[in-house]
Amino acid sequence: MKKIFSLIILCFLTCISVQSKSFEPVPDNVRLPAKYTQDYIDKISPEYQKVSKEQIFHVALDMLKGTTGDFSRKAILGYNITQYPVKIEFKDLSEVNPAYSTFDAIGWKKRGKLYIFINPKHQYAPPGALAALLAHEALHQDEYNSLSEETYAWTVEAIVWDEILKRYPESNDLESSLVTRENILKQLLEKGNYTNKYIKKTVYANNGYKNLPLTSPGFENK
Repeated sequence: MKKIFSLIILCFLTCISVQSKSFEPVPDNVRLPAKYTQDYIDKISPEYQKVSKEQIFHVALDMLKGTTGDFSRKAILGYNITQYPVKIEFKDLSEVNPAYSTFDAIGWKKRGKLYIFINPKHQYAPPGALAALLAHEALHQDEYNSLSEETYAWTVEAIVWDEILKRYPESNDLESSLVTRENILKQLLEKGNYTNKYIKKTVYANNGYKNLPLTSPGFENK
């Protein structure tokens, strides 16, 4: 009886070990806030395993809790128009469309499911910056887009980054190009006295959005 019990315990521990190894750990050169020990990350990973196998995204999503981006976190987990979790991965965006090669990220819908593809150049970015970017991309949940939708998404991204810096100031790694993007958005937000005034001007002037309509479903011109 003792032998059988010991075997059960051994199998249980082996399963835990295998499960833990099935995730891609956060790269060693990515600086994490103190609370994100490997034990803590392993505890939160099961909640996000259907979203991504990469633990850097698990940390980023966990950082959205209690912020304006928590709506996006829940949308990524499956509370969206498709009712499926959003798949997140680093991907060469030129494989989707050569025109997207320099984009930081894109939201994509294929066969009724949603995806967020992040430019691989950001694979070593602070998860706090990735969190702000994910808060933006999770707002794109259908095939339609517009200047109003992008203005809203960019504004949410800026607000979330501002909130994350107050919680996790170590996220402000100035060597990261993604952090550079987030800091520019934060400056535009502050310049507009926490309105979308200057973010809107930037979106409307973005050459990548020149063919977008003014509005899309759920996003009016404001």
